[in-house]
Amino acid sequence: MQQAAFRAVAQGLVQGVNFRYFVLRRADDLGLTGFVRNLRDGSVEVVAEGDKEELRKLLEQLKVGPRSAHVRQVDVEWTDYSGSYKDFGIRF
Repeated sequence: MQQAAFRAVAQGLVQGVNFRYFVLRRADDLGLTGFVRNLRDGSVEVVAEGDKEELRKLLEQLKVGPRSAHVRQVDVEWTDYSGSYKDFGIRF
């Protein structure tokens, strides 16, 4: 099991469509830690840590989103695992 982390920003119709709750459920199911939050420009930021394969699965889910969303683009930056988070949550 290789530990890793990423910061991703999803753009498109991703606010007001339950995107954050979608990410929260997926991250919890995959055993990841970190957070998701809306950004002022209308995008959604996801910071996640855990097993690299599980992170890849979450990243693929971010590109799809919930049915009510329309994800135009997901920019991702892979980083080193820090162990800074004990769970996955929504930040406001």
